[in-house]
Formats: sequence, C-alpha cells, structure tokens
Amino acid sequence: MKRHPIPPRRDWRERARALGFAYADIAGEPYWDETACWEFTAGQIDHLDDTLAELERLCRLAAEHAVRHDRHALLGIPDTVWPLVVRSWERQEPSLYGRMDLCWDGAGTPKLFEYNADTPTALFESSVVQWEWLQCAFPGADQFNSIHEALIAAWPRMGLPATVHFTCQRDSAEDRGNTDYLRDTAIQAGFNAPFLFIDQIGWNGRRFVDLPGDEIAALFKLYPWEFLLRDTFGTHIEQAPTRWIEPAWRLLLAGKGILALLWELFPGHPNLLPAYREPGKAGRQEIAKPLFGREGANITAPGHATDGPYGAEGTVYQAWHPLPQVDGRYPVIGGWIIAGRPCGMGIREDATPITRDTSRFVPHFFRSPT
Repeated sequence: MKRHPIPPRRDWRERARALGFAYADIAGEPYWDETACWEFTAGQIDHLDDTLAELERLCRLAAEHAVRHDRHALLGIPDTVWPLVVRSWERQEPSLYGRMDLCWDGAGTPKLFEYNADTPTALFESSVVQWEWLQCAFPGADQFNSIHEALIAAWPRMGLPATVHFTCQRDSAEDRGNTDYLRDTAIQAGFNAPFLFIDQIGWNGRRFVDLPGDEIAALFKLYPWEFLLRDTFGTHIEQAPTRWIEPAWRLLLAGKGILALLWELFPGHPNLLPAYREPGKAGRQEIAKPLFGREGANITAPGHATDGPYGAEGTVYQAWHPLPQVDGRYPVIGGWIIAGRPCGMGIREDATPITRDTSRFVPHFFRSPT
C-alpha cells in the first residue's frame, strides 16, 4: 500500500462535470483529489475482500443476537422503535448497500472503525469517478471496484415493485449526487425510479404518496432512520406498507453501539477494536464517538476533538488506533458491501487523524500478477 504523488489531469474538472460529479469541489476546495493515488498489491486486495466478508458475517451474527436477546439499550435504539426494527429483521428485508470504514496500512490486520449501514455516501466517486480516472491514468492496471455491476445485479433480487421512489434532503449536492447515481442503477436494472425531496412526501391517511398522489410502494431514502422516526410523518411508518431501502433493521448496525456489541460477542477478534458503552474500559487511550454521529462530528480522541450537533443519544468508547500518516495525510479505507458481499473500496484522506466532512477522496489501483 503506497501513496504516489502524481500530476492531476489538466481537464479533471471538465471530466467531473461530464460524469455528473457535481460535488468534485465542496465549499471552494477540491473534494476529488487526483494529485495522489494509492497503489495496492493483488494480495492486499484479496486480504481486504476477505476482511470485509468476515466483518459482514460478524455483523449479521451480532444483529441476530441483538434481536433474540433484546439488546436495544446497548445499541441506543428507543423502546418505541424496537418493534419496528425486530419485525424488519425477522422478515429479512433485503439490504442494498453499506460502507465499512477500516484502518489499515497494507501490513498487519485491518481494523473496523465503524459500519455506515444506513446512509453511506462516497458511493458515486468510489464506483464511477475513480474508475474513469483509472482508465486514463493507469489503463493497464486494475481496481477493487465491481460496485456498479453489483448494484445493477442487486436491484432485481430485492423483491421490489416496478416503481421505486428515491429521496434525499434538499441542501446537499453530495446526497443528491449519490441518490441520482443509485436511481440510475435502478433504471438500468429495469425499474421506474421517480425522485422527490424528503419534504415532498405526503400521507393520505393510509399510504405515503408522491406529489401527483401516487402511492410510494418502495422508497430509497438517503435520510437516516433516526431522523425519519423523529419527523412528524415518521409516526405513520408502521401503518404504511412501504418497502424501505435501507430497511429498518439496519439501525442495528448503523449506530456505533454495534461496535460494543461486536467486541462483547467476539472479544479479541483481529479485525475488531475494544469498544464499550462505558468510558475507561477500552484501553489506556480511547476515542469517544456519539452513537449516531456523522462525518467525524463530536469526536473526542487523544489530542483531538471535533464539535457538532450529536452526542445527546449516548456515546461509545473505542480503543484509540491511529490512522497511518503518509505525506501528512491520514487515509481511511471505505469498503463497500453490496447485497451482503464486498464489491470495492474508496479512500478518503484528512489532514488530521479524524476523518471529517472536509476530507478528500483519493483514487487507488492495483496491478494483477503477471
């Protein structure tokens, strides 16, 4: 695993626009960063693939345990929401995608930082944008990236109606870009895929409806379950026959509480870090994370702290395991799980050991053995 400084393509912004990559720059700073790239060996990619598959297996076992033993308090899921989560799990409602954030320097054992199992972003750039870069920059190389094909193959297997609505909030180009990309994969898979913003969803007394008044029989929502259930129309969710993507059982894995449950069930597993709901147990140094925090907000770590709106829901304390530092950057590996299987990765870099919403996305490649 090597970081290579490289000259960016002179027309990279034009190429980004041609792909529909509207958030290649965020707040006047590059988010997509091709002034560097990461090189892996084929063996390292195989190791990452195996690690992601193993962590997905452990997470499914932990979810089953949580449901069977009523561990909603540890996971930070309210009593009022728990029956919805349990029913969703017992129905085995299909999951489309998720992203596991890993710490790894190419040697030793990758460690799980967290599982973004409900509303992960960085999908479009992981799937399409860095693949287009690869064809230009290293056309003879390969990439851990079968995300696009896996998504198109996954949609027909989910048992959905012919029309799947897609929604997100209004104020994020990144959310809209990821939502539109997933719409495109659904359309390629043969579905009708109308879009509406989350505040345009209506309730007719029996069902959720779109602006023309048509039933929303299935809905992909790039909008967190914990937000949805606090909203006014969230009170109707149990009455409505809508299929949700991601399904409600993903709350079992989306909160940081799953880190504590994983360590309880599989203590000492090489891909896990010690994690607890109580401070002082994870080791000499630990990092405090809000149960349902996002984008590196409200993190307290040795020598570092971030602010933000999260934390009232509770905290998880995980053993401090610093990211590797190369060229003054700290990379975190985001491993993609599509329909339960590893299918690729993206790398985000920050100038600090805490990955935040100001981090940059840096592409990768590997060379197949000859």
